[in-house]
Amino acid sequence: MQDSLSPIDRKILRLLQRNADLSAAEVAEKVGLSQSPCWRRINRMQEEGLIERKVALLNHKKLGFSITVFVDIKLSAHGRSHLQEFEQAVVGYPEVLECYTMAGGSDYLLKVVAKDMTGYERFLRDHLLQRPHVQEAHSHIAMSEVKRTSELPLD
Repeated sequence: MQDSLSPIDRKILRLLQRNADLSAAEVAEKVGLSQSPCWRRINRMQEEGLIERKVALLNHKKLGFSITVFVDIKLSAHGRSHLQEFEQAVVGYPEVLECYTMAGGSDYLLKVVAKDMTGYERFLRDHLLQRPHVQEAHSHIAMSEVKRTSELPLD
């Protein structure tokens, strides 16, 4: 799909991923189109699923989430029902910002936020380690944030 994007489509996507608050008129002006064709392109890219949704990126530190932890999870059983059960549980935890299935030594990698170390420990003990078939959980605590973006390299 990416290969079929025109240079103008790429410009539109770059602008929107930096600032989804831009109106179609503002985007159109920046990419050199009139408003209607620009709106049609944006609408088409939404319908095709290139633009999944528009969200606000919140400052987690200012909102009191002072700790970010990456957690390697290894399950003791890998049957389809066990994987689905774990994934459904993880989707329901608001502390888990991202979850990936992994190849290699662990089965899942989670990105978790918490107010503080006590909050993370509570989440780990009361939720993650209580899941059936969780054999191991290895926590990697982020000391500082060097880069955080949701922008894809569309160039």
